[in-house]
Amino acid sequence: MECSYRTVIDGAYLKDPAHGVRWRKTLEFLASSPISGTSLASGLDLGDRTPFTASIEQYFGFPFENTTVDLDLEPLSGSFGVVTAFEVLEHLYNPLYALLEVKRLLASKEARLFVSMPLWKPPFLASPDHFHEMTRSEALSLYGRAGFTVLRSSEFRIRHPLFYLTGVKPLLRAWYEKVQIYELVVR
Repeated sequence: MECSYRTVIDGAYLKDPAHGVRWRKTLEFLASSPISGTSLASGLDLGDRTPFTASIEQYFGFPFENTTVDLDLEPLSGSFGVVTAFEVLEHLYNPLYALLEVKRLLASKEARLFVSMPLWKPPFLASPDHFHEMTRSEALSLYGRAGFTVLRSSEFRIRHPLFYLTGVKPLLRAWYEKVQIYELVVR
């Protein structure tokens, strides 16, 4: 079923240079995880399959499934050592439900959830496809409510520095537009 509020992963999406920057910086974050090189053997990537799904499969050395259910309403199934939710939670009406579902699926104490999402921006800069853009404290509150502990976090920009000099709105994005990324474990 096609959903008008769901981001379509198409040629236009894939051509946006910001996605390449985000994917590269996300891989750098993953590379510094203490689970690098461990014997986890199963992964779930929330959302549609993208070229980045193949990159995380290559990085971790095992296949990742992708979700096909409505993450706001339907249960998830399986057992996984790694779950990723890169640029997903802000698109959900109920990100807490999705996180509680993910918590059920994490296979062991060593299992990890990796999440990235944009930091909150003023409404005139926010994406019309996002239901929740969160501040750091709001994201931390959400993770705590879902039963997760943050092992580490970072934030980064996704655009070339010259982009921010192309107008007033891009200049404001230089101040507000950042991605926050987290490595979480179940408490």
